Amino acid sequence: MSLNITNPQALSLWLNTVSTLVRDEETPDLTARQMAILLTVYLTPPPHTVRGLAGRLDITKPVVTRALDTLGRLNLLKRRRDMADKRNVLIERTPFGSTYLGQLSDIIVTAGFDA
Repeated sequence: MSLNITNPQALSLWLNTVSTLVRDEETPDLTARQMAILLTVYLTPPPHTVRGLAGRLDITKPVVTRALDTLGRLNLLKRRRDMADKRNVLIERTPFGSTYLGQLSDIIVTAGFDA
């Protein structure tokens, strides 16, 4: 999918989105890696594991683990032991994470009108 916008418009959309996020004290301020992991879990079919996320995003497992620690503290994602294979830990969505991403998508849409 591609949008029919210019590079300056795309950057303006990103600026407007990020500016809104940093001004909102109730919205968690995520790094690009944390956001990539969060969006991957919510937008791609499960199951999700640390190894799978690391491979999909081409980052190391320790980087994924640190991001998951933060996302878990923020209640955006949760970890659960895989009962079929107790060696695996599954990464799952949370209701709060779903709400957060719904609000984020609204911010992006609004930012697009301001771009």
